[in-house]
Amino acid sequence: MEHRNGNKYTILVVGLVTVFLLLVLQLVNLQLIDNTYKINAENNALRYQTRYPVRGLILDRHGKVLVGNTNSYDIIVTPYDVKPFDTLALCQIFSLDPDEVKETFRYYRRYRTRIGYQSRVFLKNVSYSQYSLFIEKKYKFPGFSASPRSIRSYGYNAGGNLLGYVTEADPVFLKKHPEYSPGDYIGKTGLEEVCEATLKGEKGYDIYLRDANNRIQDHYENGEYDKPAIPGENVVSTIDAELQHYGEYLMKNKVGSIVAIEPSTGEILAMVSSPGIDVSLLSDIGANYKTISSDPFKPMYNRAVMSPQPPGSVFKLVNALIGLQEGVITESKEYGCRNGYHAGNLTVGCHTHPSPVDLRESIMMSCNAYYCNVLREILDNPKYENIEHSFTKWREYVQSFGFGTKLGSDFPSEKGGFVPSVETYNRFHGKGRWKSLSVISLSIGQGELGCTPLHLANLAATIANRGYYYIPHIIRDTDSLQIDPKYKERHYTMVDTSYFEPVIEGMHMAVNTRPGKGATATIAAVDSLEICGKTGTAQNPHGDDHSVFICFAPKENPKIAVAVYMENAGFGATWAAPTASLLVEQYLNGGVDPKRKWLEDRIADGFLLDKVPAWKTLQEKLENDDR
Repeated sequence: MEHRNGNKYTILVVGLVTVFLLLVLQLVNLQLIDNTYKINAENNALRYQTRYPVRGLILDRHGKVLVGNTNSYDIIVTPYDVKPFDTLALCQIFSLDPDEVKETFRYYRRYRTRIGYQSRVFLKNVSYSQYSLFIEKKYKFPGFSASPRSIRSYGYNAGGNLLGYVTEADPVFLKKHPEYSPGDYIGKTGLEEVCEATLKGEKGYDIYLRDANNRIQDHYENGEYDKPAIPGENVVSTIDAELQHYGEYLMKNKVGSIVAIEPSTGEILAMVSSPGIDVSLLSDIGANYKTISSDPFKPMYNRAVMSPQPPGSVFKLVNALIGLQEGVITESKEYGCRNGYHAGNLTVGCHTHPSPVDLRESIMMSCNAYYCNVLREILDNPKYENIEHSFTKWREYVQSFGFGTKLGSDFPSEKGGFVPSVETYNRFHGKGRWKSLSVISLSIGQGELGCTPLHLANLAATIANRGYYYIPHIIRDTDSLQIDPKYKERHYTMVDTSYFEPVIEGMHMAVNTRPGKGATATIAAVDSLEICGKTGTAQNPHGDDHSVFICFAPKENPKIAVAVYMENAGFGATWAAPTASLLVEQYLNGGVDPKRKWLEDRIADGFLLDKVPAWKTLQEKLENDDR
């Protein structure tokens, strides 16, 4: 019994000694080694001043700066430290309204308990001259200081709605992202938003010591516990800066978009949405947001990925490929055209051209009657039990080209467009009460079809690749930012590779056949480039038709695929086709042949804004402003 009690006593003593030693070691650590708790305990005597990191650059595919940084200055105030000061003198430096300054300080007094020793941003993005004047007279304004901050600068006046902008985080964002604080800036829209995590960097801080009178003294512990800001990492985009700039030059004073893709990778070379934004307005989006958002042409609206429209005659290429795969047509099968397709009381008109035409000629001449016949052959194919089965199969083919769904691009706000289904027409007409003639407009890319210019550029890239595409994307693989592996996967259509050759030959004939033979896109021909293209004129019930063109070049081993969609601009050959060919020539040849300078001038100088409904809205707004 005594032996057992002795063991208990020994264990108790050892335990107490161990606990004592641990406490001593922790005290030594806290007092002599780790000052974390000491710093926290002395918070009332310390002032933290945030160091904002330099935001990462956005570069083009060749390393040229699309978005950089320049110096700016914020005026910071610590309300607790403010003493009576010359309000008028401060207002003169920064061109402020004295009443607004007084109201701001009434707010600080009202919420002084909540604010405590915190500093607040009093003014953002003051000019260098204002900053310099303030520094000279800073002694007059106790509690005020200046904090350097970088703001965005732009290497090219292009790509405003592609690049996005940087703005102060709002309360809604802060609630969802507690890692951010009031006064932090975030990327909004475009690449700034997509790559926020890479670009933003990591904030740091300086710790300053207060004296007994709460005046700021030197760095605490000579800056030993200051934390440097970590700059954001650069993002390399797939964009070709020169091509983007040229595309915006061609699209000025027009409504629509251009998308250019490298077929072999799916990398987006240019994405133009017009009217665009002067990028200088993005540097101070807060001051300019109202002006931009009230513009009836909606310059922040990226039409390239957000504006589903009927594809028009460029969609004939899809129906041709489906017809070949289904075996209902051959490349030599001909159909006649008597200025259109006629069935009972139904007529789908067509322009005058030689007749009959085979597959290649139908593409070259863009014959509507040919494709009405093709669609009916597909949907009335006796191998299917009924039209619901054949239409469902047709829809599967169309979707395999990427239509009717979001392609999955890394660009924000992409719309999926629309491909009608059996259910669509059952709602319109009633189950069992519709047939191939009921949906004949789909044969020429009209009716219920809706796709974005990104879908159309992807179609051009798919045909260029003879049957597959890579998901279009706008960010390149780098050490700092790895792209999703899905962007390196091929997505095959349901059409065999062999059927693409006669379609491509028809596209080549459309551009390169000698004028006078009925080809619709000869204006897009460029010597030695072998551009393959297809015109489209998308019907528009709300005004003039839309001008559409897709193409790729060269014919073999294509380097670029382009879609141009100009709203209310009329025939595809009038505006969209020459615009696309100029872009291709600029990219492949590094400039436009002097013999085609007249065409470049005609496109660049063309004014089509008065064709769109927003023009009337703008005129009414200007008249109201004048009043």
